[in-house]
Amino acid sequence: MVQVLGAIVASAILYVIASGAAGFSLSGGFAANGYGAHSPGGYPLSSAIVCEVVMTFIFVFVIMGATDKRAPVGFAGVAIGLALTLIHLISIPVTNTSVNPARSTGPALFAGGWALAQLWVFWLAPIVGGAVGGICYRFLAGEKKGA
Repeated sequence: MVQVLGAIVASAILYVIASGAAGFSLSGGFAANGYGAHSPGGYPLSSAIVCEVVMTFIFVFVIMGATDKRAPVGFAGVAIGLALTLIHLISIPVTNTSVNPARSTGPALFAGGWALAQLWVFWLAPIVGGAVGGICYRFLAGEKKGA
């Protein structure tokens, strides 16, 4: 809940900044996540779901690996940051990148209409991807014998 409130506050701050520019309009979507006509690349719902599930799966898998007690100490931020950068490079053209329901909620509240109608995808897909990523990491990485 705190993340969602933070995303709303951050979106409000960005709105105040952006709305100061001549010609500003929310019609561009205000970086809200979307599919179909609201996808930057025009990708359909099925592509958005697969992209968000897989990207969130990968992100959670990397986070769990980088923060595992068997991982080298002090490098988690580098691995996580680079993974998130790659995820954004891949998925911005598809959905504007979610991988975090809170991040999706803030801009959707300002964009309204279509963004709120499509918001369910950007809650459901990251939750599924994150859960599957966590389960797969635990199954594949397991516990090291003697640790």
